[in-house]
Amino acid sequence: MRPKSTAERAEVSDLLLSVDRSSPVPLYYQLSQQLEQAIEQGRLRPGSLLGNEVDLAAELGLSRPTVRQAIKALVDKGLMVRRRGVGTLVVHSQVKRPLELSSLYDDLESAGQRPATRVLDVCATAADAEVAAALGVAEGEPVTRVERLRLAHGESLAVLRNHIPADVAGLSADQLAKTGLYRLMGAAGTAPHSARQTIGARSATAEEGVLLHEPEGAPLLTMRRVAYDTTGRAVEYANHYYRASRYSFELQLLIRS
Repeated sequence: MRPKSTAERAEVSDLLLSVDRSSPVPLYYQLSQQLEQAIEQGRLRPGSLLGNEVDLAAELGLSRPTVRQAIKALVDKGLMVRRRGVGTLVVHSQVKRPLELSSLYDDLESAGQRPATRVLDVCATAADAEVAAALGVAEGEPVTRVERLRLAHGESLAVLRNHIPADVAGLSADQLAKTGLYRLMGAAGTAPHSARQTIGARSATAEEGVLLHEPEGAPLLTMRRVAYDTTGRAVEYANHYYRASRYSFELQLLIRS
């Protein structure tokens, strides 16, 4: 007897999936890319049930091995999981962000990821040595500290900690809960124009683990950025921490001629 599932069955026909049999790109890869895109855009929501490989192959007019290989690619990425007697479930989407000067809020919104923000702190504070060096201000000078939890599709994604000069923009928790920091800075006439950024990795602290729903010691991607306006003045010092299971950076590389 098969176990019952309370997961919502996804209607594959609604996803408008198709493959080009004349393309040199393998059919399984075409299918896996379309399913991944549907997950990233929220058309396949976490908890959705795709059914078993036999049913999927019949619905899509593909062979079972092709469907199995496509699903395996997504299982290996952690986007889906197989459940015996139930089928394939969508676990969550992974945010792939281009490596450029942009707002995480805007990137999530444009990708259909339904961003939301929980403001943890916004206050005036004295710049410590690290913040002062990054922003080019005197140690002890007043700056605005902003700390937020960013969510996508209702699931915790990143802890965002920012310091900006006190005179750059008047910020409130209500504003920050509704939109991205860069939009507010742009409205105040101090939109970042360029930046220096460092990407790294470390383990989550106990506090970060609670916020991100990860165990203490889980891998986090880190991003440290100093952003400058058109005059070259530092207008933001950011320290962001992302769930490695949910987030990755993408960049394009070119051979130097």
